[in-house]
Amino acid sequence: MTMQLERVADLIHAGRYDDAERQLSNLNVADEERGEAHFLRGRALEGANRWEEAVRAYEQALQADPHHDEAMFRLAYMLDLHGSDARAMELYEKCVAESPAHVHALINLAVLYEDDGKFDDAEDCLRRVLAAHPNHQRARLFLKDVESSFTMIYDEDQERATEERSAVMDTPISDFELSVRSRNCLKQMNIHTLGDLLRTSEPQLLGYKNFGETSLNEIKAMLTQKGLRLGQAVPEADTGVKRHVSAVPTVSGDPAILSRPVAELELSVRSRKCLQRLGINTVAELASRTEHDLLSIKNFGQTSLSEIKRRLKELGLGLRGAPSEASSATE
Repeated sequence: MTMQLERVADLIHAGRYDDAERQLSNLNVADEERGEAHFLRGRALEGANRWEEAVRAYEQALQADPHHDEAMFRLAYMLDLHGSDARAMELYEKCVAESPAHVHALINLAVLYEDDGKFDDAEDCLRRVLAAHPNHQRARLFLKDVESSFTMIYDEDQERATEERSAVMDTPISDFELSVRSRNCLKQMNIHTLGDLLRTSEPQLLGYKNFGETSLNEIKAMLTQKGLRLGQAVPEADTGVKRHVSAVPTVSGDPAILSRPVAELELSVRSRKCLQRLGINTVAELASRTEHDLLSIKNFGQTSLSEIKRRLKELGLGLRGAPSEASSATE
């Protein structure tokens, strides 16, 4: 790499993405450096959250240098994050065909293989990681998840019914015709989806400040039209909830931290996708969930749970029902 490209790499490392992009625009690189220049532009664009442009830059890097391993991995990773699983899998497979194999490519490929039901292939990827890095904790935990999949009984009809029910429960409250007052009250109570509402009882709603009979009747009428009712998704053990308990527990902590998007936690692709399925967008929403909530998501295992708990602990937080770093010195 030339000194000019090294300076660009330093700018990217320092988070000065606009400066790096401007510097690259003024460079006349030799043919042998063209792939690296496109790759660095992709890194700058990715850092600036301009992912579509970053994808094009990585593709240009591979056109200039088909063997640019890092460009291949970053392109696969970006496509993986945004749902292009088939293309991402193809690129990851090319990454791991080289020797030594790209460790992160092996792990991400294992995630895609498991999601696709290719448990043997997923296990092979993880064992390759552990063969080179015996103490790789994430690969070791993930391997346990994959091995447990071999003993699971899959009921296709039950799985389809579960997915259909989840789709209904994840319907945003904003999709329903409610008054501004009712919408605002539900939002302040952290009730964002139909599932949240069905897990809430009448006393819980009426116990909230400024929530009156008019809003309650409006919501009940809307649910009745759909053959639903308040509290029907509340577990039997929770039906005696006291009147002034809010539907979703309030998470205490620094508002600046609680309002951060979960995308900023730098979670693995697997964890991000699982949180998207549950409709979790902020740190506060994540911290208001229990371990059981997360483990109930399809393909969410102990590896992802441990990763999320570690990230929350770094922020002085924890999942609901578990002590946070701020309240427990022994965790």
